[in-house]
Amino acid sequence: MRHGKKFNHLKRKKGHRKALLKSLAGALITHKRITTTLAKAKALRVFVEPLITKSKTNTTHSRRVVFSRLMNKEVVKELFDVVADKIADRPGGYVRIIRTGARKSDSAEMAMIELVDFNTDYVSGGKTAAKSGKRSRRGGKGKSSANTPPVASNEEE
Repeated sequence: MRHGKKFNHLKRKKGHRKALLKSLAGALITHKRITTTLAKAKALRVFVEPLITKSKTNTTHSRRVVFSRLMNKEVVKELFDVVADKIADRPGGYVRIIRTGARKSDSAEMAMIELVDFNTDYVSGGKTAAKSGKRSRRGGKGKSSANTPPVASNEEE
């Protein structure tokens, strides 16, 4: 029975699950983007977003609270110094999950989880940088023919 199940247990005991989420959160904060299974990425988002919110207020108390969850000095320092400066004006939604398809060995659904403000591929207006190289499947010359000068004809002879 699943009465009162509020989160994904990830088929692990409590201690193992806590250690897994601490490790994944440390890797995400350090590297800004990691690839893992979709279930772990969703569980990690629930774990790490309150910590990022807590890092906005740089007080001794908030540092101690975050350290009690992460247990890694370097990660806490990175979170409060580098990450908190970038996300200072963002009201929430610090993490993006992008599905990357199935893993070849066991067909597990994989996902890439990243900190939103650290992705340089996305522009503030949307995905304009990614769309610039796209080709259209429709026929016709398009804009390229309008820019070319007209070709001289042989009617004058």
